[in-house]
Amino acid sequence: MKKVILLLVAAIAFTAFKIVKPTKIVFFGDSITQAAVGPKGFITLLKDDLVAKQKTGDYELFGAGIGGNKIYDLYLRFEEDVLSKEPDQVVIWVGVNDVWHKRTSLTGTDPDKFVKFYTALIKKFQAKNIKVALVTPAAIGEKTDYTNDMDGDLNKYAQFIRDLAASNNCKLIDLRKIFHEYALANNPKNADRGVLTSDGVHLNDAGNKLVADEMAKVIYAK
Repeated sequence: MKKVILLLVAAIAFTAFKIVKPTKIVFFGDSITQAAVGPKGFITLLKDDLVAKQKTGDYELFGAGIGGNKIYDLYLRFEEDVLSKEPDQVVIWVGVNDVWHKRTSLTGTDPDKFVKFYTALIKKFQAKNIKVALVTPAAIGEKTDYTNDMDGDLNKYAQFIRDLAASNNCKLIDLRKIFHEYALANNPKNADRGVLTSDGVHLNDAGNKLVADEMAKVIYAK
């Protein structure tokens, strides 16, 4: 009887002192994500918030952004830059260059290829039991009346991502919608930059703060 009691006590003690591993989250994307690990970037802001809330032991955040990347670039490097970190969750934010580069260098991504590569990437992560959150491309120009040169294509690709999130049971962070709503309220002069971005695409301080806040609502949700 004493042996049984001792074993029970030992089991309870082991459970009580069991080390809980932090949830690993990788942010996977292009230059916007690459810049997010800078002093005022949204990944840095998320880390600072964890420190302030004394939750640094709960989450471990990684940036895996490379400038100029499109969806097929992410597919080519997902093993080395994401799977190698053994994450619990990955946040995919891509699409701007797939649209933007059609105009600037004629190297964008056609709609059918964009959807196929994106679907394949999602399946690769889900096969490893990694939770996936998808992010719509936010802006290529900040005018509120949809007169930015690439608004039409950007809206189309954002919808592809919304549909992929729905059909693959992924979380969605709809920054395209969120940025537009913010601009309607905060861009009365219909400026093409300087509201949430420095150049119409890359985030300024206000943009990083908004993105960090919106990311936190989704990535920490159970």
